[in-house]
Amino acid sequence: MGTGSGFGKTILIGDQFVLRGVPAIVAALPFETECTVERLGSGHGWALEDNRHEVPGYKEKKKHQQVESINRVLEVMEIDVAKTPITITYGGSLLAGSGVGASAASCVSLARALDAEFVLGMSDEEINQVGWGGEFAYHGIPSGVDNTASTYGGLLEYRVENDEKIFEKITVERPFRIVLANSGVTADTSTLDAYVLGIREQDPEAFAEVMQTISDQSRAMRAALERYDLETVGSLMTANHSILIDMGLSHEILISLCERALVLGALGAKVTGGGRGGYMSALTPDAAVQERVAAAFEGDGYKVIRAEIGGA
Repeated sequence: MGTGSGFGKTILIGDQFVLRGVPAIVAALPFETECTVERLGSGHGWALEDNRHEVPGYKEKKKHQQVESINRVLEVMEIDVAKTPITITYGGSLLAGSGVGASAASCVSLARALDAEFVLGMSDEEINQVGWGGEFAYHGIPSGVDNTASTYGGLLEYRVENDEKIFEKITVERPFRIVLANSGVTADTSTLDAYVLGIREQDPEAFAEVMQTISDQSRAMRAALERYDLETVGSLMTANHSILIDMGLSHEILISLCERALVLGALGAKVTGGGRGGYMSALTPDAAVQERVAAAFEGDGYKVIRAEIGGA
């Protein structure tokens, strides 16, 4: 029996535009999807038992993409389940929902479990590449940011330059606290690329200016993180969210949650992930504000994740 895991993630800025040259700031969450792979004594193919906790309806909506993704991972890793049938079991502490890298965590954890069961001796770089291949089923053309955070963990700057995927660890003075709240809306991230392309085609010059603005915000955020200036990080998150709202990449529920988080003392708040559903993220200055924001959202029935990010 082989086991493996992959981190969830939250993106602080640059979420939707990595393939347009915008650097993203991404943090692994201290929650994981865990996968177990076990060979079957008879039969053929693969069977799935998905025990992940979920935002209601997420797993059903993603079912067909999940099947395609598992088949892609098996193909890339050259696992012939016609000859060696397997059972795949998912679980773990990561709440499955749009915006926290649930699909990437499932791909990476599956790759690691298969690597362990079939004794393939794969490196983290190879696991990351397999995870990226599995993400095509969910994202159309994935940027690679989610699977990279899921594989390596930590706080990263991630960018794509001349088709080369580049990531760098960001060192901060100490971990910081966030609250993630789910809108209850499961977004189809596979349609995001076409949507963004449509915006660009409407006014290429204006789109280029927005990409430059977000790139500048991302670089400023990295600098603020490195000097542990959380107030600036928060203000950049909120300013970036205003741009995403204008582009139609947020959602009325997410906007309301972000506004409420700011009233309750958050330093900044924005949609995280592809947008138009899924999660929002609020940066909080201390444990008391984190709990105040999280408890208020839970009181209204929203699924919430409390996390410290930025640690080793």
